[in-house]
Amino acid sequence: MISEPGQSGAMRYVLFDVDGTLIDAVDNQRLVWRTWAKRYGLDPDEVYRVALRTRPMETFAQVAPDKDPGECLAALHELEDEDVRSGAYAAFGGASELLSALQPGSWALVTSNYEHRVRGRFARTGLPVPEVLVDAAAVEEGKPSPVPYLQAAARLGAKPEECLVIEDAPSGVESGLRAGMTVWGVNAPAAMHGVHRHFGSLREAVRDVLAVVTGPRPHGLEGSTAVK
Repeated sequence: MISEPGQSGAMRYVLFDVDGTLIDAVDNQRLVWRTWAKRYGLDPDEVYRVALRTRPMETFAQVAPDKDPGECLAALHELEDEDVRSGAYAAFGGASELLSALQPGSWALVTSNYEHRVRGRFARTGLPVPEVLVDAAAVEEGKPSPVPYLQAAARLGAKPEECLVIEDAPSGVESGLRAGMTVWGVNAPAAMHGVHRHFGSLREAVRDVLAVVTGPRPHGLEGSTAVK
């Protein structure tokens, strides 16, 4: 089992990624990028393949090197904002139960998206918004840099070893690990490299997350897999 920095019972804070972790936005992201690609006469499948593993500006440089990156970004933001207003969204099972059970000041959102979009999606899915939300505009370095998670911890008044990170993507996992935090992976068919524990879904992680931050883990708790 990989050693967890906070396994001694010191973890008191939970830091959540948003898209793919709490909100199911895969179809929305795919549609936005396909629409953007068609606007520029590009292959939607190729653009989306690149977008999955790079940041927007890097995507533009690779798939549309002859286009003005500022214009490309403005077009993407326009489509994303429209999607927040009119797209179909759903929270992952267990998200509402988990977030509603956490004490104010004990959790935060750390996202590569922008705060107004997160708030829009949370409003439409009925999820509560915490006091601390670190978005793309709040940091100069995004994931996989440790900066976003370190900023969230600082704003909560927490030490890294007191924080449990919940992530669904390799870049977010790396960000949390580099910040010196315990990282659990969810909503992935297999354990991502480096995670301390893996759960096939967010719902499977709910009881364990609450047990870690609110008290001793009950004997026989099911649904988790320690990474060997």
